Amino acid sequence: MKSADSQQVPVAGLVLAAGAGRRMGTPKALVRDPAGVPWVVRAARILTASGCSPVVVVVGAAAAEVRAELTTKPAQVVEATNWTEGMGASLRAGLTALGDLPASASGAAPQAVVVVPVDVPGLAVEVVRRVAAEAQVDALVRAAYGGVPGHPVVIGRDHWAGVIEMARGDEGARPYLRRNRPLFVECADLADGRDVDTVEDLPPGHR
Repeated sequence: MKSADSQQVPVAGLVLAAGAGRRMGTPKALVRDPAGVPWVVRAARILTASGCSPVVVVVGAAAAEVRAELTTKPAQVVEATNWTEGMGASLRAGLTALGDLPASASGAAPQAVVVVPVDVPGLAVEVVRRVAAEAQVDALVRAAYGGVPGHPVVIGRDHWAGVIEMARGDEGARPYLRRNRPLFVECADLADGRDVDTVEDLPPGHR
């Protein structure tokens, strides 16, 4: 946890939205919430509203369609050409892209990133802000819901290379987080944190 005299560091946002959604029957990035907003757009908007900058979205399956939804939204799109490998490929692509970004107009490059998969429809601005408040260059922070680890995950820049090295298959950052214990931030009072894999799991009104 950051010390009392620590200052907030620049925090980027990263949406992992490259999967084909085989169990859903369609890429989950394109599933729409009750207002008709695609999940990928909703996630990018939440990260932006939470103060994350820049916001990077990793696409893969149906890349052209997902890009089309994001053309006027506050997000930078990165394509993971090897997205079929699993979430690890998306995470590596996103962190690599963020690491290559120049400093912003304010002169500050992101020192941490808030990572969210696209399939958490209950994600809320308040959740992102709570976990991002712990962001530091050496931070590893994970939201928890009733003590159960979930998303978002905050990864300080000091850990990016290690996560890129270990992220393989569909496990994403989990092997790295198992080896390097994150700080858990309880968020059950703000959201349920549930990820959605099938049509049967969709909240009411989603399509």
